[in-house]
Amino acid sequence: MGKSVFIAEKPSVAQEFAKALHADFKRRDGFLESEQYIVTWCVGHLVTMSYPDKYDERLKRWSFDTLPFLPKEFKYEVIPAVEKQFQIVKGLLTREDVKTIYVCTDSGREGEYIYRLVERMAGVKDKEEKRVWIDSQTEEEILKGIETAKDLSEYDNLCEAAYLRAKEDYLMGINFSRVLTLKYGRNISNYLKMDRAVVSVGRVMTCVLGMVVRREREIRAFVKTPFFKVIGKTANFDAEWRVCEQSKYYNTPYLYKDNGFVDKEKAQELVTFLSDPLPAQAVIEKIERKKETKNPPLLFNLAEIQNECAKQFKISPDETLQVAQDLYEKKLTTYPRTDARVLSTAVAKEIGKNISRLKGYEPVQGYVERIMKEGLHYNIAKTQYTDDSKITDHYAIIPTGQLTELRSLNELQRSVYDLIVRRFLSIFYPAAEYQTVKLVVAVGEEKLFAGAKALKAPGFLEIAGRKQEEEKEGSNKEDNEETDSPGLLELADQLTKGQELPVNGYSLKEGSTKPPKRYTSGSMVLAMENAGQLIEDEDLRSQIKGSGIGTSATRAEILKKLFNIRYLSLNKKTQVITPTLQGEMIYDVVNCSIRQLLNPELTASWEKGLTYVAEGSITEQEYMDKLEHFVRI
Repeated sequence: MGKSVFIAEKPSVAQEFAKALHADFKRRDGFLESEQYIVTWCVGHLVTMSYPDKYDERLKRWSFDTLPFLPKEFKYEVIPAVEKQFQIVKGLLTREDVKTIYVCTDSGREGEYIYRLVERMAGVKDKEEKRVWIDSQTEEEILKGIETAKDLSEYDNLCEAAYLRAKEDYLMGINFSRVLTLKYGRNISNYLKMDRAVVSVGRVMTCVLGMVVRREREIRAFVKTPFFKVIGKTANFDAEWRVCEQSKYYNTPYLYKDNGFVDKEKAQELVTFLSDPLPAQAVIEKIERKKETKNPPLLFNLAEIQNECAKQFKISPDETLQVAQDLYEKKLTTYPRTDARVLSTAVAKEIGKNISRLKGYEPVQGYVERIMKEGLHYNIAKTQYTDDSKITDHYAIIPTGQLTELRSLNELQRSVYDLIVRRFLSIFYPAAEYQTVKLVVAVGEEKLFAGAKALKAPGFLEIAGRKQEEEKEGSNKEDNEETDSPGLLELADQLTKGQELPVNGYSLKEGSTKPPKRYTSGSMVLAMENAGQLIEDEDLRSQIKGSGIGTSATRAEILKKLFNIRYLSLNKKTQVITPTLQGEMIYDVVNCSIRQLLNPELTASWEKGLTYVAEGSITEQEYMDKLEHFVRI
């Protein structure tokens, strides 16, 4: 009987497969071997695309004469630094006594690409190749992945999408970087007093640069506009004036939105008018009491946790991804590079296992006991938190429930793990309940508005944390929302429509318009996920999510590259992103030459095209024809 080779993406993952197989492995140079199995590994990429000069020595020199560069056949080569491991892997994959190869690289487009390049360069033939697709590195999941491994050919469309993504980045990067450097490089280097300046351009990278530069210029061009609100004071609460059809200010140019004035004199004029006489008698025109509920947020995908960690811990998306990867490799959480924020139906059926194992994690022990005792998890498959149609490669990031490595975590890793656990357990708890009161009172023809909101039943906020939720609510308030009047809640049950209320006085409350917010590293990842739209509201984000710029696996790396080449600057204390002078110059160069590269919708459409190739909706050749046409023009 022939041997089986298991090839992982890195040594640590290979070690987990070896443990799960429970065989008597002997350690060799670059692999482990038992009587039945061989476990080996890549160290990330072992093979890469060759530079243009490998096609023709003349292409080493940058010249307009050799552009565009569009090879008919692409060349690949082994990365010199990992040549030794490649030769070991090649020898194992082509060994005569090897019958089956289990591909255990990361379950996604990039992991597929890593193996397929090795397979190609090693010349693998006449072997049974199977794809292991897993969501966590627990022994249970690994063995299940091996048992249910499909024929590698079932992933050929994903493989084609992976090759195309690399070809696309390669062709756009080489052609556009060379042409723009040849045309503008000397002017940029002279202005910045540099020896030489290379204009680095990329399909996703340049689009992200454009988003940051445009935002920065909007902020610079912003002119602050003051506005003035009129506040009426009763004995127990404040109420805010708002224009209505009967008001003498209705449809006048003096207004800021519908609850203020752009001119202080006009606001003071209204105060004088309403103050004659004092106390003024106001009549309750409308009172509305109701209960509102707030559901737990959807689970974390990589973009959401990167945004949350940037806010809470002031760490970059790259650092968050590393922590999430560490937690995955320690078997504490599931696969991190996911776009999904929901569970699959299959996982939802078995979710009790993940929950019950968390009893050993002391900070949430009480919540776990309640969920299990009351069976709060039984119907999770019928809720918005389970949806197979919203999952491509992997479901959301959740805890596995395995806690063996918990003590090995550093402070940051533990904090991120706690965040994931609390978000996960929150979906099994009831919605938070609020008591709200809204009041409209008439003073002559003018109207005052007051509102109040109080938490009555915390529900999931017990787990997620009330303070955090209150901060979110506060940061999302708009200028035209009612003044929050806590005293109104105490009086609510005593107030009735038609009742008179004395208004003891009026005052002006000054405010001013705010410029757009700069992107933080976290909000930029969210904006990339939503094709350039930064949508602050979480519920709205989940509804309109479409094609993104880049993928969950690449966004952090793209930002990191922009910081490293000094097109963007990152404030590590606040995680705020700003463009450098060089970055703005590159933006201007692209804007006046290849403007399409700055268009988030276009960039997202390229990504969507790769998804279509992976799904088999369009062919590799159709995509390649479109790509070559774009590069030529």
